Amino acid sequence: MPKVSVIVPNYNHGEFLPEAVASVSPANRDDLEIIVVDDGSTDERTRREVEGLEVSGIHVIRQENKGLAAARNAAIAAARGEYIFPLDADDRARLAPMLRAAQVLDAQPEIGVVYGDAALFGIRSGRWPAGPFSAVRLMKKNFISCSALFRRVVWEQVGGYDGTMPAQGLEDWDFWIGAYEHGWQFAYFPEPLFDYRQHHVSMLTNARKFEDKINEFVAAKHGALYKREWMWLADEHDSGRATFRNLRRIVKARIKHKLGMNGKHG
Repeated sequence: MPKVSVIVPNYNHGEFLPEAVASVSPANRDDLEIIVVDDGSTDERTRREVEGLEVSGIHVIRQENKGLAAARNAAIAAARGEYIFPLDADDRARLAPMLRAAQVLDAQPEIGVVYGDAALFGIRSGRWPAGPFSAVRLMKKNFISCSALFRRVVWEQVGGYDGTMPAQGLEDWDFWIGAYEHGWQFAYFPEPLFDYRQHHVSMLTNARKFEDKINEFVAAKHGALYKREWMWLADEHDSGRATFRNLRRIVKARIKHKLGMNGKHG
């Protein structure tokens, strides 16, 4: 049985897909498997590349176009590995660091997710440092890439990636919050686990247009967690209660302002 399942969702990324698969497949290891999910690609080149991968022995799943969350869920449902590593079809895995990250999960059962930095390539180069884990920081915005290593049981407990978010591209943020909500710890691995291709326009760029709706979705879905964490902060700090009261006043002011902008007054 493989230890790690690398899942690669793909939609019309035939230009990059072979490179993504090649970043993992040279290992030729019994403890690692690759699963490609073609999410209803319409591009002819992509279809040819997917067929070629299947002929070469890569596990390929084909489905009608259902979106990124559904593609990842389909791959994980078919995966045999204890650990899961999502890899977008236009990126490249860094195999050696990823396998060292698996050793962290082997040694520390309380850790559910190991994440690292990203090495940028494409129209921009450099390094995107994720930094040490902070629950408060995660609840404000996502700083953990989708290409992190996590236990399959985390996916089972969270209920998979949620495809009902207002826009594709930030399903992983909701997923990480769900993992934290279930009591899992996160470990920061301070080196790149993957190469992150930079485009002029990406799914994340488009997702930012729906930022307010996404924030509302996450706040509604994980409301109990947010309330618990803010109350904990209020109790832990000397000025916490005053901070909490100030936060409440700010929220009320924002709500009043929003109602006023809509022509309503309370």
